[in-house]
Amino acid sequence: MKLHYYPETDSLYIELSNAPGAETREVAEGLNVDLDAAGNVVGFDIDEASAKLDLSKIETIALPPAHAAE
Repeated sequence: MKLHYYPETDSLYIELSNAPGAETREVAEGLNVDLDAAGNVVGFDIDEASAKLDLSKIETIALPPAHAAE
């Protein structure tokens, strides 16, 4: 997962997969979800992110350990 902040548009993109998006759906005002060709979620775009979120810190809780490449 990757977080991308774009200050010029004040948007935060949460990338869940590097698969190309095939469709974007607005699920709430200012919140869009990108889907791949199979309908799987590949990312979320949050408009006016700094007004909706505290972007000064990122906190992770109980993530599973990273697995070594096989």
